[in-house]
Amino acid sequence: MNTNNPADKPATPPVNTPDTTADSAAPAAAHAAAHAPVSPETQAALASTAHAPNSPGATHIRSFVHRRGHITQGQLAALERLMDQWSIPYSARRLDPATAFGRQAPTVLEIGFGMGETTEKIALARPGDNFLGVEVFNAGVGSLLRRIEDSSIPNLRIIQHDAVEVVRDMIAPDSLAGVHVYFPDPWPKKRHHKRRLLQPAFVSLLASRIAPGGYIHCATDWEDYAVQMLEVLSGEPLLANTVEGYAPRPDYRPLTKFETRGLRLGHGVWDLIFKRVA
Repeated sequence: MNTNNPADKPATPPVNTPDTTADSAAPAAAHAAAHAPVSPETQAALASTAHAPNSPGATHIRSFVHRRGHITQGQLAALERLMDQWSIPYSARRLDPATAFGRQAPTVLEIGFGMGETTEKIALARPGDNFLGVEVFNAGVGSLLRRIEDSSIPNLRIIQHDAVEVVRDMIAPDSLAGVHVYFPDPWPKKRHHKRRLLQPAFVSLLASRIAPGGYIHCATDWEDYAVQMLEVLSGEPLLANTVEGYAPRPDYRPLTKFETRGLRLGHGVWDLIFKRVA
């Protein structure tokens, strides 16, 4: 295990706080995007998810803060043109993956895909699997929609909604082939640790949705979060670690630009891969 202290390194952007450098635009374009006329459907997509539709009275602590962030003209245009084609609206009823993807195939859930660079590469490299990406931030959703179109990715769908409610309400028990949670918001201040996504209750819920033999793969560049992840995942009776401690990065998870930069600076990255037991 790498012993780099996260306090000695700059915080990398969390998975739920998208970085816009991968899809930047001139200030004038960004201003135009912010004021461009959009359809009612896109306006609904851009609305805050602070109060989830069709799921009133949710009591769980949200692992994100929904801020009004920068969105480029290209991302906004993608939301306008492509949401209906590649996204699935949140609904408090079970999703039928065969209908959503137009085929029967193993389904992998990715929570918090950020700007979608990793999701795009994995979906392209694994055409035999279906990938369902969940993200709340508009710029990230718009960015991944553009990637789906530009790279002609047929096996990827998006739900723009709180991941806890998506898993609870839309994913059937024992149905997922895998779950990916890459670089979730570390909430580094101790008083904010309760907002971290991977808490025992949510891990238990995720484990119940993974089919026996399926897997959950998490990665973080914050050592104390890695320790917490290992403790929480190890404490879930439906999951078993695939290795002793932390796993080597599997080939299917590409290095992100932030990870590459961090490794160059000597920062640590920790992968954890657990399998669902019968």
